[in-house]
Amino acid sequence: MQVAGFTNEEANVGDVSIAYSIGGNGPPVLLLHGFPQNRAEWTHVAPILAQRYTVVCADLRGYGDSGKPRCLPDNSNYSFRALAQDQMTLMRKLGFERFHLVGHDRGARTAYRLALDHPEAVQTLTVMDIVPTYSMFMDTNRLSSAAYWHWYFLQLPAPFPERMIANDPDFFYETCLLSWGATSVSDFDQDMLASYRESWRNPEMIHGSCSDYRAGATIDLEHDTENLGKKVDCVTLVFYGSNGTAGKLFNLPAEWAKRCSDTELATLPGGHFFIDQFPKETAEILMDFLGKHA
Repeated sequence: MQVAGFTNEEANVGDVSIAYSIGGNGPPVLLLHGFPQNRAEWTHVAPILAQRYTVVCADLRGYGDSGKPRCLPDNSNYSFRALAQDQMTLMRKLGFERFHLVGHDRGARTAYRLALDHPEAVQTLTVMDIVPTYSMFMDTNRLSSAAYWHWYFLQLPAPFPERMIANDPDFFYETCLLSWGATSVSDFDQDMLASYRESWRNPEMIHGSCSDYRAGATIDLEHDTENLGKKVDCVTLVFYGSNGTAGKLFNLPAEWAKRCSDTELATLPGGHFFIDQFPKETAEILMDFLGKHA
């Protein structure tokens, strides 16, 4: 991630190293990217937030420049609990015991798990364009399973999806980028797209992303089932693209109200990748929300 005023660093957080970019000054904000991207997703959002905040953009394990271990038989090292612990350890190493937490897609699922497991650390939570994992699996139907076909493909046993994807990773991942509502290649900054391509052409990243989804269908679902009666304590912004698949197929405000004690709502007229479509507007909404809950 090449952004003026930000430095690129790495930190050992246990069994992996986490790559991150940091810049700005003020209260800490952690930004977590989604699939099939990396921290470059925040290239045009982070500098705006950095006018008032210390902004940390981190790659999830398995993605970008972060470590990509082989998946364990029980998928536990790619669970959202493991990914959340990576980020919690990173923030503590940086001296931040409490922070604002923003996540998109898989980053939002990681953020949700971090808020459940470490409620004392999360000042505010923002979940971008997702329905909770439990609802995704338990409330599936013909329309949602067709829209989110990749959930069922990527969770298949290794090495089947890895070998299929490796045959033409650009085709596979760009098909994902152009899915889920109102996006075209022109919506993506070409330098950011180049960063995504460089990352997903790495066989270890392909394995990491598949492992992420295998965990989602197994151990993550177990963890979410155990926590059905537990709500996120902090105020949560439910932020999604009004032209995207998630907002059309699910009642996102109602779903998140079941799992968070205090929710607010924001939308932009984009698809799942509205952050890439409308980075300035995304940053402005985040600035307003974070400012209200400083």
